[in-house]
Amino acid sequence: MAIDNRITRLLGIEYPIIQAPMGWIARAQLASAVCEAGGLGIIETSSGQLDAVRDEIRKMRQLTQKPFGVNIAQAFVRDPDIVSFVVDQGVKFVTTSAGDPRRYCEQLKSAGLTVFHVVPSLEAALKAVAAGVDGLVVEGGEGGGFKNPKEVSTMVLLPLICSQIDLPVVAAGGIVDGRSMAAAFALGAEAVQMGTRMVSAAESPVHANWKDAIVAARETDTVFLNRFGPGPALRAIRTEKTAAFERTPPENIMAEFARVSELYFGGDLECSIALTGQVAGRIDKVKPVAEIIAETVAEFEAVTAALGRQYGRMAEAAQ
Repeated sequence: MAIDNRITRLLGIEYPIIQAPMGWIARAQLASAVCEAGGLGIIETSSGQLDAVRDEIRKMRQLTQKPFGVNIAQAFVRDPDIVSFVVDQGVKFVTTSAGDPRRYCEQLKSAGLTVFHVVPSLEAALKAVAAGVDGLVVEGGEGGGFKNPKEVSTMVLLPLICSQIDLPVVAAGGIVDGRSMAAAFALGAEAVQMGTRMVSAAESPVHANWKDAIVAARETDTVFLNRFGPGPALRAIRTEKTAAFERTPPENIMAEFARVSELYFGGDLECSIALTGQVAGRIDKVKPVAEIIAETVAEFEAVTAALGRQYGRMAEAAQ
């Protein structure tokens, strides 16, 4: 059965499970599979390849009739007319990230779009609320990708923000299954976002070497890089290159992404940086997206029902 809450109603989806907008990866092949399985796929723009992104959105409409979204990663925007680009694609949901929520919120909402902003701290969340966003993606520091250098775990950040605001919240960072989804809901979220779990999915376009590295990873096999800059901090899978960078960061960490396609799609894990979350340590198999989402929903329902039975009886007994 579909899960009914503010986010599923707002986005028109069956299950409150959203696929993270990973650069170069979050395109039609993966995002359409998420939509068809009842979640929400999001198309990335952080690659800066807007002609390719436009083609991917056309493919999305051939592959699914269900709603999907687009992400604007502000730090990577190259086109000053990015809002017009997104509006012209006819999507109704946008996540904004990696920048000031005031930069595009008013324009997007004036065009009739629903806007969620990604936040790594309470201060950022309050700023986004003041900017007029419709909801938040609250991203803990254990997640993969570009991070706040002062990272805070989902377990701390999510309930803190949910105690201060009343907007719909998507939990991101450390989400991989129904048990972690249930935990996020207990902390105040109404949806979850999966990144690393979707990178490792069968429909993910990345090379098998990266997927195999995720499956083989222990919970300690990611590194937090570039905490003191310059440039963004980030979390990535541990390789010889990234282990060296952990102790001695390069002068320009973004230059290390010049050969990212050789890693993502060529499988050379040492030629660039494979952005990966700590939850890789809980992933033990490559699975189709439909299976990931079905198993997540089933486990979420089982876990929440079991907790209700167990602790509901205790509450009744205490009375």
